[in-house]
Formats: sequence, C-alpha cells, structure tokens
Amino acid sequence: MNNVVIVEDMLCGFLEEGHPLYCGADARKIIANVQRLLEEEGKKGARIFFIADSHAPDDLEFKMFPPHCVVGTTECEVVPELKKYADKVIPKQRYSSFFNTDLEKELKKLKPEKVIVCGVCTDICVMQTVADARARDYRVEVPVDCVASFDNEAHKWALAHMEKVLGARLTHVKEMK
Repeated sequence: MNNVVIVEDMLCGFLEEGHPLYCGADARKIIANVQRLLEEEGKKGARIFFIADSHAPDDLEFKMFPPHCVVGTTECEVVPELKKYADKVIPKQRYSSFFNTDLEKELKKLKPEKVIVCGVCTDICVMQTVADARARDYRVEVPVDCVASFDNEAHKWALAHMEKVLGARLTHVKEMK
C-alpha cells in the first residue's frame, strides 16, 4: 500500500499576486516545501492528486468570497513551480475535495496506507478535506510547513483542530528522511 498526497488548491488564483483570494507572500513560501514533499513521496510510489478550485461564474460561494478560480481562467491552473507533478487534477466546486468529485472512488481503488494533505487554505479547504478523509477512516497526515492561509490565526486554530479533534498527525516535510 502506497501513500496518497492530496495537493489542495496550489493554484495561481491563491498563490499569485493580483488575484482576489491571493493568500500572500507567506503562503508562497510553502511552494518549495510542497515540491520537496512531492519529490520524496513520488520516490516512494505515492499517488499524487492535485485538487483545483473550479467555479461557475455564478457560484453561490461568491456570496461569501469574491469571485475566484472561475472555470476557464488562469486562476484554476496549478502554479508553475508544481505543474510538472500535476498528472491528475481533480476539479472541485466546494471546500472539501471529496464533495461531488472522483476522489473517494480513486482512494477506494488505491487503498492507501495514509493520506497526506497539503496546500491552501489551512482553515478552509485543507481542514474540510482532512475532516472528510478522517470520516472515511483514512490515516491522515498534514505537514505543517506545506499548508498556509491568508488568515494566520485561523491557520493556527485549524492545525490544532485537525490534530486534536480530527485526529490528523501533524508532521514537518523539512524533517523527512
């Protein structure tokens, strides 16, 4: 059994300046760590799934957040630094990567030993995906140096919540051997 890495919303719309939900310079700092994670896990035979926020122009989410990652725009594209790892991209319309996507079907086929979740935003899509993975009884790891958000306090709260309530194991990619 190999691991699965879920790369949550490492997209131009969240990680490149000028977009309405740009997570900021601090979020860009995780790109190198995510790249290292993908290199290490790829060597071990892990399957990598990139999840891409992909909204219709009239998506109801835009009542809470400004329009972002509209289908057909460059905002939905994986950031250039990680594009070479993005063999399998799963579009999503809601916070959780499991909601109305093929992710659950893919995981059932693979039966991974554990699921590693990284990306943005820690307190929104990452946490919702972790919650849904744990609800399906997967062992989940979250490398804390591979997640970020535009709200640092919410980021810290979400990490604690994922560990203490959801049962995810917090790790650090910089300590990988």
